[in-house]
Amino acid sequence: MTDASALPDENERFGWLERKDDDFPYYRGHPVEVSTGGWIVVLVAVVLGFVELLYGPRFMPVGGGRFVVAFLYWAIPLAALALVAGRHWRALFRPLRAADFLWMIGFAILNVIVTLGTGTIITRLLNATANKAIAGAGHLAGDDLLQLFARSGIQLIGEEVMSILPFLALMYWLCGRGGMGRKSAIVVAALIVAVLFAAEHLPTYNWNIPQTLLGVGVARIVLLLPYIMTKNLAVSAGAHILNDWMFFGVSVLSAATAPTN
Repeated sequence: MTDASALPDENERFGWLERKDDDFPYYRGHPVEVSTGGWIVVLVAVVLGFVELLYGPRFMPVGGGRFVVAFLYWAIPLAALALVAGRHWRALFRPLRAADFLWMIGFAILNVIVTLGTGTIITRLLNATANKAIAGAGHLAGDDLLQLFARSGIQLIGEEVMSILPFLALMYWLCGRGGMGRKSAIVVAALIVAVLFAAEHLPTYNWNIPQTLLGVGVARIVLLLPYIMTKNLAVSAGAHILNDWMFFGVSVLSAATAPTN
């Protein structure tokens, strides 16, 4: 939790969406300030983690190696944060409340609804490209399917780390140092992170820019909301994992119930 004297004023908050007893870490010096140089180190590590995710499978293509790749995706940025923030790297996380598990489920369902809505628009207006990981889940069974669920859970933690650390860096530069109002900084940082997150998924969707911006970018904003609400990366990661697992599950069920010739 943040010291009460450091909490933003009520008019700086997004009403019911944000809890009154907490605030984002680092951008206003609580629990510690991460300098511009420190944020550059962290963001370089975010890039290195993403590069490792892309190219690591070439060196560890099967079995436990793929789990190592997924783990390093978020371990590298968190190690960099620990380097510049010391033990306060743990400020990304909060003790989980009972309500947090409901928020994970609620935001996962909300994002499924939003994704289906944007998917309908994309299908009608664009030449959409399917997500191969989700489509491919329907062709897996047994240990391969279990490994997909387990490995994706680890990897999706990395997607949250890759999104939230740039979000907090932008909060520091826009609000902490730049003088922008807190509400405006949250909106601007969220939009920039959504665009960056969508750009990172362009290879997944065959470089279909409109589809990726509309589909992935909007989903990223929805899945950032639980972090803005709780200031707890575990909650947004939980929502993200449940969201993707729902789509994997639908793919598996669709394949299992599809008529055979």
